[in-house]
Amino acid sequence: MSTATLDLTAVTQSAAAAAKVTAAASDAERATWLTAVADALDANVNELVAIADSETSLGTVRLAGEVARTSGQLRLFAKVITEGSYLEAVIDHADPGATPPKPDLRRILRPVGPVAVFSASNFPFAFSVAGGDTASALAVGCPVIVKAHSGHLRLSERTAEIVSEALAGAGAPEGIFALVSGREAGTALVQDPAIKAVGFTGSIPGGRALFDLAVSRPDPIPFYGELGSLNPVVITEAAVAERGEELAAGLGSSFTMGAGQFCTKPGLVFIPAGTDFAAHLAEASKDKPAAAMLTERIAEAFPHGLRGVAELPGVTLVSGTAEQDALADGAAPVVFATTAANVLERPEELLEECFGPTTLLIEYGNQDELSQALAKVPGSLTATIHSQPGEDISALVEQLSELAGRVLFAGWPTGVAVNWAQQHGGPYPATTSLFTSVGATAVRRFQRPVAYQDAPESILHPALHESNPLGIPRRVDGVLQLG
Repeated sequence: MSTATLDLTAVTQSAAAAAKVTAAASDAERATWLTAVADALDANVNELVAIADSETSLGTVRLAGEVARTSGQLRLFAKVITEGSYLEAVIDHADPGATPPKPDLRRILRPVGPVAVFSASNFPFAFSVAGGDTASALAVGCPVIVKAHSGHLRLSERTAEIVSEALAGAGAPEGIFALVSGREAGTALVQDPAIKAVGFTGSIPGGRALFDLAVSRPDPIPFYGELGSLNPVVITEAAVAERGEELAAGLGSSFTMGAGQFCTKPGLVFIPAGTDFAAHLAEASKDKPAAAMLTERIAEAFPHGLRGVAELPGVTLVSGTAEQDALADGAAPVVFATTAANVLERPEELLEECFGPTTLLIEYGNQDELSQALAKVPGSLTATIHSQPGEDISALVEQLSELAGRVLFAGWPTGVAVNWAQQHGGPYPATTSLFTSVGATAVRRFQRPVAYQDAPESILHPALHESNPLGIPRRVDGVLQLG
């Protein structure tokens, strides 16, 4: 069930058959499947981390933490589906005396069917075979077919074996989960009629190509892609004056974390002109070591990206060097600087993501210039503000809220809590939808609403029964009932 040689049509048809069983399974049953996978990952953590480190060079401490995050995600979704509000159950009773008469309507969210998931390179567990896309789809009753990432293929295959065994042991139906590999298999997967939605984390070119395939099918399907993000940071003059060195140290740790390969890396930092912040950041970054990158392709692209920035008019090098051999020596931190005026002149060139440990300082002269430059920044996963108490930042917050899915007022964006309130998604190209790929409401991507009119209770989902046997939150005749 997890080899690249499987016939893709057989895999997708098996998933389609399993979808009938998974949709009919109770939330409690599916919760046991998720918990079994979480337990299996934790039980095999040492083996999995060793394989992952050999393929990604991310380090055993980071990878062990990522396994814990992955199993934690699975357990969170088990809680989400047993809590019940994810179903969005709504009942409006019949009112024959209304004008016109109103029928009995009962609405609920149902699973869309088999889902294709594309693994990410930079999170070999949390956004990979058993990651958030897989967990949220399985939670609501959607079988999953994962397209393995070539950067950690051996890990993907071993993880898939563990997931398959755990699901089978917990009583999940055959066909609920499978792994395929190779670019051709991924392309075919998006176009297969049995696939009803796609989850993707990766590059803008690759994601856009698959997105276009998904929406150009005879039966277009939703494509939930996370493609690219610059994650702008704005630091006010008062904040630099009060704690410039502290902020520089925090930024230095954030943009170099994981060799700058986090999707939430702060890639643009807007600072007031005429401060010492650049010098502080150079000092904070100078001793950060070079680090191996995830794949040869990424390591080869990093120096090319650095040179592209360094050669642009109006860009200065603050620290590090643009002449690197990241493949041989690892990627070393680099800080560039330019002005907001320069960004306004050449936004397409300056506002392009460079995957790796680098960031661009952008000096602004006043609030109008800052606002104009921010208006050129493409959609991002995060936006961060560092200001001082008492400053009026309401207009800035409003602008950044239009730009990103998560706005931070302290700390740094490299770190995504997995909980009920999280929003990991933003305007294109950060993502291709309005939904989150992290946190409880990630399940909403793989559900569709269905309303039942004047239906006999015997055919309805228990969540729509009059007695509310599941004891879940529902809205009845416009009134929210908590159980």
